[in-house]
Amino acid sequence: MTTPENAIAARRKLTNKLIAAKTAARLSPFFDPQVRLIAGDGSLLMGAGEVIAAFEAQFRDPAFIAYVRTSEAVELDSAGLRAAERGRWVGSWKGVPEQSGTYLAVWKKVTGQWVIESELYVTLDRGD
Repeated sequence: MTTPENAIAARRKLTNKLIAAKTAARLSPFFDPQVRLIAGDGSLLMGAGEVIAAFEAQFRDPAFIAYVRTSEAVELDSAGLRAAERGRWVGSWKGVPEQSGTYLAVWKKVTGQWVIESELYVTLDRGD
């Protein structure tokens, strides 16, 4: 049986692949409909529709390559229904220095599947 930590890590890896493939619509099932996301620039995105629209805009940029999030730790609540994932992220574009930083994601289990409830991205290196 797959542990919650392994299930979350697998879903994170799959979102990385979908971002690299620039398939925004396929990211939708990974987000709670009411997801809240604070991007690396401090902007706030509310709801899965807004998050997916932001990905679509990024994917239209011909210089955009990918965002890769690398999980460093996943901690579960006592009921095993919520989890905090923390790790590092890197954003890459053609001809532009990479940006990177730290992230924290809150996952929750809904109908047997882990979805992202909220995410916070902190840009620590703008490639300057």
